[in-house]
Amino acid sequence: MSILIVVDNPHEWPLQIPGVSAVAARAYLTDPAYAEGRSVKVFNLCKSYRYQSLGYYVSLLAEARGHKPLPRTTTIEDMKSRHLARFLTEELDSRIQRDLAPIKSETFDLSIYFGRNTAHRYDALCQQLFRLIPAPLLRITFERLPGRWRIRSVRPIAASDIPPQHFDFVVEAATGYFQGRFRHARKKVEPRFSLAILTDPASSEPPSDEKALRHFEVAAEAVGFEVEFITAADRGRLAEFDALFIRDTTSVNHYTYRFARRAAAEGLVVIDDPESILKCSNKVYLAELLGRHGVPMPRTLMVHRDNVNQIIPTLSLPVVLKQPDSAFSLGVVKVESEQELLHKAHELLGRSELIVAQEWLPTEFDWRVGVLDRRPLYVCKYYMAPGHWQIISREGGKEPTEGPWSALSVGEAPEDVVRMAVKAAGLIGDGLYGVDLKQVGNRVVVIEINDNPSIDSGVEDGVMKDALYREIIGTILRRVEQRKRGPTA
Repeated sequence: MSILIVVDNPHEWPLQIPGVSAVAARAYLTDPAYAEGRSVKVFNLCKSYRYQSLGYYVSLLAEARGHKPLPRTTTIEDMKSRHLARFLTEELDSRIQRDLAPIKSETFDLSIYFGRNTAHRYDALCQQLFRLIPAPLLRITFERLPGRWRIRSVRPIAASDIPPQHFDFVVEAATGYFQGRFRHARKKVEPRFSLAILTDPASSEPPSDEKALRHFEVAAEAVGFEVEFITAADRGRLAEFDALFIRDTTSVNHYTYRFARRAAAEGLVVIDDPESILKCSNKVYLAELLGRHGVPMPRTLMVHRDNVNQIIPTLSLPVVLKQPDSAFSLGVVKVESEQELLHKAHELLGRSELIVAQEWLPTEFDWRVGVLDRRPLYVCKYYMAPGHWQIISREGGKEPTEGPWSALSVGEAPEDVVRMAVKAAGLIGDGLYGVDLKQVGNRVVVIEINDNPSIDSGVEDGVMKDALYREIIGTILRRVEQRKRGPTA
């Protein structure tokens, strides 16, 4: 992937950065040679980003060409906003007050060069500002109000405004930034697109283990993706990528949903897309959806404060109660007595106006069918945890324990199980889903649809091996290519 620094006049550009070309803005806009490249990062360092100026059009046309401009036009518009300074001050208030506390003057200019400052003590603040306003060269002016610092203005730094004593540092910061972002330069396939894989390194139960993540990385690089693993701190960088693959446990009141929304708004291909997260995260919604479309599920009652006394007559005991946003066996309880039922139901209704009650169907294992793009992808059996009624036991405050598992090919699984899983997933969308089902004799019922199914090395890939990762990445690639081509006639 080539890197261009676009400036008003390359002859006035004072810096020489290894492996990076400085290009005149007018040439970038008018020379057909620059319109042909697809794998291009464009760092727009023009003097002005004013509407319809050269600098404005550089970022605008770079986006139209499928290049990756920094800053994007959305960032340019953000910098013009009257509300940006207030938003940034609120977002970073504790960091701003702590870092600027020693300063005695009434105003302070912070120069940010590719996320860094010449004074290392401001690096953390600069990196956070750079993530929120991804522009290569920024100057933030702070002013002291009675007792507090706040941001007064945000503006780009023109090349002519870089002090000569900062030249060497800017070259170092830019070189470090480019090397950090393009560390996979030795890949055999020249990257055509960029893929962000969102993970939480601190998660104790991630949806994919480290080995599986590396399999995804290898599969993506093999088809021409440049891969970067990102975390919650990288939300402001989403515009740098063509696709986002979420491999952290999702929910609506969580940063993963905000990432998905932001990425979709930026035009990225997203798995899991925000609508799938919204729908799959709520068991009340799923129960209503499956029932409405005639998908078999355990006998179910939507419970509110006025019909708790209908649970036992409708479903008998024992019964399973689910809070709407339950996941990974959390927020799901089995009750066996009327007293326990009333206690647990009112406890859950204290958190949500509606909960779900379902008949208890004891089985040796649950089916899991992975569905992608409305097609069955893999099948697993998850056996119950030893001495427990769920596949994961969390009893007694101990470390979670899981039952064994076994992977099957799609052709080995019962036809009804696969067919029903595909139908259920199709009601949500065309993303990647894990549909959980139970089979009691000839009866097959859908338990839930997960938008963020576990894919661990040695478990879900037990039959397909590397082909599983290639299938998922291949779908992301096809969607990126289709989006780049635009709508067809």
